[in-house]
Amino acid sequence: MNIARHIALIDELCFRPFPAEHGPSDVGFGGPGHHVAVLETGDGPDADPARWAVTADQFEKGRDAVYEVLASRWGDVDPWNLRTVLLRTEREEIPEPWARLSALADVAWLWEVQGTGRWVAVAVAHRDPSDAVRLLAVVTETAPP
Repeated sequence: MNIARHIALIDELCFRPFPAEHGPSDVGFGGPGHHVAVLETGDGPDADPARWAVTADQFEKGRDAVYEVLASRWGDVDPWNLRTVLLRTEREEIPEPWARLSALADVAWLWEVQGTGRWVAVAVAHRDPSDAVRLLAVVTETAPP
């Protein structure tokens, strides 16, 4: 994992214009008011389950390494439980990108980036073992629900 490259991309996305439409982008996918960057992609659905679990664990360590750098800039934060957000999607409208992130990941690190009007979250998409493990960075102007 190249943590410096991940941080540089997150910094860029804090100032990059948002796409007008939902869809793929050069870094992952996005839509009005948000970017979702795929920082790393690991083992997919064809991987041995034990190997998939090891990859998920490695990506969580990578997520936490990104946290250390961003926390030194923007402050320490508590982990944000996306499972509760996912439960809320059953009874209320959760805005994007938060609804999609809660379907992909269990926990995220989340900051409001002062002076930009944007929020940054870093999470590991590993909720579905039939999908590839991914380290994600979300940059959005939509406050978390």
